[in-house]
Amino acid sequence: MPVPIHLRQPQPGAALAAGPDDDVPRRLYADPGLPDRIFRVVLRSGGTFVLAVMLLVGGFLLYRAWLALDKAGWSFLTTAQWAPDQGNFGIAAVLVGTVLIAIVAVLVAVPLATGAALYISEYAPARLRRTLISVVDLMAAVPSVVYGLWGVFFLQDKVLPVARWISTYFGWIPVFDVRGADPADPLAPESLYTSSTFIAGLVVGMMIAPIVCSIMREVFSQAPAGEREGAYALGATRWGMIRSVVLPFGRGGMIGGTMLGLGRALGETIAIFMIISVTFDIQWHVLQSGTSSIASLIALHYGEASEFGMSALMAAGFALFLMTLIVNFAASSIVARSRSGATSDA
Repeated sequence: MPVPIHLRQPQPGAALAAGPDDDVPRRLYADPGLPDRIFRVVLRSGGTFVLAVMLLVGGFLLYRAWLALDKAGWSFLTTAQWAPDQGNFGIAAVLVGTVLIAIVAVLVAVPLATGAALYISEYAPARLRRTLISVVDLMAAVPSVVYGLWGVFFLQDKVLPVARWISTYFGWIPVFDVRGADPADPLAPESLYTSSTFIAGLVVGMMIAPIVCSIMREVFSQAPAGEREGAYALGATRWGMIRSVVLPFGRGGMIGGTMLGLGRALGETIAIFMIISVTFDIQWHVLQSGTSSIASLIALHYGEASEFGMSALMAAGFALFLMTLIVNFAASSIVARSRSGATSDA
């Protein structure tokens, strides 16, 4: 439907009074119409509402956490123990555990998601592609408690030999060392490797892989057809076309999807809580039993916390809120500034 253009008409007699060199420019403006104005108002209201809810959540957490933050001060970020009723509490240990679990999850999920996304968008037949897209979307919708049960009763026993092998041959790297384990003793107890950061990271990695895969697949599928055909015309193989066109085009989307998955991993609660053995020591050894996370800390102590302990838990939640907010904003900024989603003129 054409948009009506309204012209501002000069006053009667103005054209006769003006000379040939005194033409008055007429202002042009487009009337978007009532439906477009209503749609614009609805979109702005929705965006404003989302920002307002986010600010209210952050403000509520800060308000409830202020009592604990005022007493702890900066030691809240450097103290490993969690005994708020005794005045000795902080998130140093749980913060390290949260970050390590998220890093392991990203290292597991990103290669798996990248390979799956490339196969779905570039190699799979059309009928199989639709099926795989549905399967990936369904995996993203599986509740986290199901992944936690799968990790506790199936995955953990299967990966203990892998954890032992990594510790045996790469234990000279501090992060892979397991204190108390003897690589020369084949009968060493496996309890040293259970409920570790490594196992929790594997489970969370399987949880975020479908999310990362969906984002990457969507970005890869938008690579310009003209550039694809140009690469083939220059003699490139399919893998050569992917390396020269699809991957450079989707780099921003890959980084953004990875960071969105990282934000999801930072906030995971129930699956990690079911797997790990909670400890409040700074645990850098990812293969060793015992770790913690901010979300599992809140789930563990929420039901029995005193008023001051609840304020301390709110402070931990506020720290996690800021972490995930920073990660998601960074991901959105990278995606917005990338070339992903551009179109081709060819």
